[in-house]
Amino acid sequence: MSSAPDPKRTSHYVTDAFYDALVRDFTDWQKDDAVLGDVGLRDSARAFLEREARLLDRHLFADWLELFAGECLYWVPATPGGGDPRREVAVCLDDRRRLEDRVFRMATGFAWSQVPESRTVRLVTNVEPFATGTEGIFMVRSNFLINEFRAGESRSLAGWCGHRLRRVGDGFEILVKQVNLMECDQNLRNPSNII
Repeated sequence: MSSAPDPKRTSHYVTDAFYDALVRDFTDWQKDDAVLGDVGLRDSARAFLEREARLLDRHLFADWLELFAGECLYWVPATPGGGDPRREVAVCLDDRRRLEDRVFRMATGFAWSQVPESRTVRLVTNVEPFATGTEGIFMVRSNFLINEFRAGESRSLAGWCGHRLRRVGDGFEILVKQVNLMECDQNLRNPSNII
């Protein structure tokens, strides 16, 4: 009896077809005619993103990881607008297996990029849901500002996120999160606080 591959252990789903869909889904999706005017959907998406920010600010990374689908991607492009991660450098391009590893490492106390641990406050604004043409799946654009204090220094990171969300019951799960930093093509020093 064979069991389905576990995305926590293998990257079986990250195929050429996965990358093709990723590039297609994250290209030219922010069109005015695709904006969903459903206030309830916008408010529930905003509440979901605000909860995500709170979990990250409180360093509840295992709880944050539970917001993601089993087969997911976390993508921080190093070029404005994202592009195609097969052909362009990314600050971060983590599938579920890599996210599990990252969260585990953060919990060990030996993630040197977070010794001492960052104190962060995330602001999430301008939340807009967009139609995808697939029932129960939405794109959500939001702006963010992350204020970080670590090792006696303060800094801010700003940009916008594109979340590809799937409706699950009364909530959502993250299929893909793309973090578009304003300074993505500059020296980011220690970007470990992005997640």
